[in-house]
Amino acid sequence: MDITPPTTVPSAFARAVVADPTRPLITFYDDATGERTELSGATLANWVAKTANLLVDGCALEPAMIAAVRLPAHWQTAAVLLGCWSAGLAVDFDGTAGPLAAVSFVAADRLTQLFEDESFAALRSAGTETFGLALAPLAGPMHPPPPDGVLDYVLEVRRHGDHFASLVPSGRETVAIAEEPPTTHGDLITAAASRAERGGLGAGARVLVDGDVYPDPLDWLVTPLVARASVVLCRHLDNTKLQSRLVEERATVWP
Repeated sequence: MDITPPTTVPSAFARAVVADPTRPLITFYDDATGERTELSGATLANWVAKTANLLVDGCALEPAMIAAVRLPAHWQTAAVLLGCWSAGLAVDFDGTAGPLAAVSFVAADRLTQLFEDESFAALRSAGTETFGLALAPLAGPMHPPPPDGVLDYVLEVRRHGDHFASLVPSGRETVAIAEEPPTTHGDLITAAASRAERGGLGAGARVLVDGDVYPDPLDWLVTPLVARASVVLCRHLDNTKLQSRLVEERATVWP
């Protein structure tokens, strides 16, 4: 087993996939829709590769460019983030980067903000490519279709290749999150390792995370990856189902 500490988030993800490509890495529940989607490392890696190829081949983006991400905790968000980081992009979560972003990913229920929010208006005026995500069960497309100037992520990403060699440099100082001051991959790895240690999260663990309470990807994505754990990620969690879900998924509540 590879015990070399990862230096970037993509390397932590690659380590998790290599260890056991068939192991469930993310099991996603949305109790508002009844969705349950389980992604093995291999399946998630396929989505990540397609996303990275979409960015590099489809959008002609280069490492160190910025992706604005306005998405909730969701398995598709994991694919977007890991795809962006694999392509060497930095991610902007809160509008800090403004019109500097080269691409944006927006949940369908937030698309109206493209016309109302100043940060989105700046992105549009700068000609930023924008992808909308329905976040629907079975990775369904947007209904109704997205407005002019917005592309449907799940329709576009499926056209791209299933394999991608990460472009993010191996050094820990590569920027992962475009904020002030920037957060590097090394910062994320260190924070995730510390958080895992405090929570007693280790290799082989399976943890349930309420994504509405803990929307930060550090909690529901990066820390489990660094700890070599798997996650049961929930949205709109019905607390009456919590105990039975913990038993069914053989998981514990964390953090």
